[in-house]
Amino acid sequence: MQPAEIEAALAAALRGAGPAGEVRGLRRLTGGATKETWCFDWHQPGTSGTLILQRSAATAAPPGHPPRLDAGQDAALMRAARQGGVPVPTVRLVLQPQHGLGPGYVTGHVAGETMGRKLARDSAFAMARGRLARQCGEALAAIHRMPTAELPFLARLAPADELAIYGGLLRDHAIAHPALAYALRWVGQHLPQQWDARVVHADFRNGNLIVDQQGLRCVLDWEIARIGDPMQDLGVLCMRTWRFGGTGEVGGFGTREDLYAAYEAAGGMPVDPARVRFWEAFGNLKWAIACVRRGLGARADGRPASLELCAVGRRLEEPLWDFMHLLETAP
Repeated sequence: MQPAEIEAALAAALRGAGPAGEVRGLRRLTGGATKETWCFDWHQPGTSGTLILQRSAATAAPPGHPPRLDAGQDAALMRAARQGGVPVPTVRLVLQPQHGLGPGYVTGHVAGETMGRKLARDSAFAMARGRLARQCGEALAAIHRMPTAELPFLARLAPADELAIYGGLLRDHAIAHPALAYALRWVGQHLPQQWDARVVHADFRNGNLIVDQQGLRCVLDWEIARIGDPMQDLGVLCMRTWRFGGTGEVGGFGTREDLYAAYEAAGGMPVDPARVRFWEAFGNLKWAIACVRRGLGARADGRPASLELCAVGRRLEEPLWDFMHLLETAP
């Protein structure tokens, strides 16, 4: 759709959900691997505000792939998270077929920065970095307290289920790589046998957070959430890939001690550092498999999908090195 068509359809959808208004300044934002994100101003008599339009793909995750929420489920999860005290955008409208915009939703705009490298390294966020690990611990505790029974659309994945899914994705590409084979075998031999089934964001990391100079403002990108081991979220947040060159083991901005202490103090599960390390290692394996899939992605005519995806594919060795380093330095 052209911007003018989106603007007209969006204005009609919002007018149908509340008082009449006018869409102004519609502009597409950069970033977002699975969604199309637009920012705009919604003007009504006597008031105006900035809103966000998220348009997502209409296709569901194929069988044997990691779960992916549709737009309605994504919005429902964010509403439940907000009710549970998690900092998330306010969902204003879930798009319906009659709106003519495809799957998606409209949320409030949250001011701040999302670029991981800036958050981990720029002097403007030095004060925020002193708080972020604790704030992330508090947000994760709130996520893991969410009642699972009220979210029946979330898939339940045991650690063994996760391994079966990601191992299957790698087998689909028929790639032989000794380090990948070793990592798969190691994960299979160290699967947690006891864990509490909780809501898991599954992509809670630097780069999926909105932060200002005071700290955490908002948690983004909920579309691969699931029911699983809550230690997974702590492990993903500690992955070196998502530190963006920062010195802190947590997101490049903080310490594990601050993260774990704040998480437990806010009502999270007792932290099992060994299980967190397992999920950090497994997270590196998942990212390595994602690099393989992106690098080998092809168009219908057999040509590479894009130069950018080929470049991601070349990063395969980075998470594998991180995986091996974690095993070598484990307590």
